[in-house]
Amino acid sequence: MFSSLSKMTLAKAALFQDAPVYVQFYVTARCNLTCEQCNIIYANSDVRECTIDEVKRIADNFAAMGVAIVLLTGGEPFARKDLPEIIYAFESRGVHVRMQTNGYASEEQIVRAIEAGGKDISISLDSLQPERQDKINGAFNESWHQALKAMALFSKHLPKEGSFASLGCVLQPQNMGDIEDVVRFGTEISWFTSLVPVHVSDYAHPRGFRTFDHSLRFRPDELSVVDSVVERVRQMRKEGFLLFDSDQYLDDIKRFVRNEPITWRSHNNNVCDTPNLYFALLPNGEFAPCCDHRLSNSYPAYASEFPKIYRSKAWREEVAQVTRACDGCMYGSYPEMTISMRFMAAKLQRVGTFLTSPPEKNWPLTYEQLLELAEKIRNESRERPASRPTSHKKIELINA
Repeated sequence: MFSSLSKMTLAKAALFQDAPVYVQFYVTARCNLTCEQCNIIYANSDVRECTIDEVKRIADNFAAMGVAIVLLTGGEPFARKDLPEIIYAFESRGVHVRMQTNGYASEEQIVRAIEAGGKDISISLDSLQPERQDKINGAFNESWHQALKAMALFSKHLPKEGSFASLGCVLQPQNMGDIEDVVRFGTEISWFTSLVPVHVSDYAHPRGFRTFDHSLRFRPDELSVVDSVVERVRQMRKEGFLLFDSDQYLDDIKRFVRNEPITWRSHNNNVCDTPNLYFALLPNGEFAPCCDHRLSNSYPAYASEFPKIYRSKAWREEVAQVTRACDGCMYGSYPEMTISMRFMAAKLQRVGTFLTSPPEKNWPLTYEQLLELAEKIRNESRERPASRPTSHKKIELINA
């Protein structure tokens, strides 16, 4: 699945915690959804998009630096017509590509992305209840069905060997009773599930990715429900269900929703590992410590001197001025990269997931089969945690 370049960087990072394992590249701020828990389409709307020539120079620099994985995300990355060329630019240089999408892509777009080398996909899915998912996605009708159609297409065209597929699921008050169903669904279709607790900010302290909708904060009376959800999916992983998240990460979800200090950074003086293990790129190709923060100065990753800048002590201190002041996040990829490289139990778990015991894939699956499976799982007679009721009045106003 990974190139020799990616494997070498992963090994170095596991040993020394100072190799660029992972980059989130926000290739566009454009999106065809306005998900309630996401603000990135607004936060990054002030910058242009990289040209394909600039992307190729970024790929050259990443190959020289030894970047192992680049996540192509957005906005919605399939909004870019040149996405296959972007994928090929990285894959042809040995940099492993992950793609993150909401599912709004045609079969032709999906085929071209896979032919370009994109064999690692994540699709957002927060519920097996179509109406609830549509509401979460910004009251876009049929968006749940569109996601399932995309899953079917990827299962049709991705090779069974050397590919990876996962569901990105945001844990929020309105879907707490749906999380187990999503994990069960993902496992049945040979897709892992990765949880991310909803992140809420305010206008006085804006963060790039975080929503400003304070109704999405967990109430004190809901915290015990979060605990039960976390412990249930932990047990499910032990039973063989395909949950990606580590124990350290699951424990910190419970702390995060309580506004308590998270602990995944404890092996690094309570500072995250950007830029030594991971960082972000804005749509215009400029470096950012992560999706929440920017630097005052501009450092385009397509500039010829970027690999040298990346290793300079003065620049790293400039980044550290931001990271030391941050109280941390639970965005999934960033914490799990640190945990995987600094916590032995998680290292062993990742080796099993990707190398020694990846699950067998029951692909291809049709859209009709996925519909039938989703209906079966959501209608199973099981005790489910109580989700916060959806505001029907708000839906009516949006649809009006």
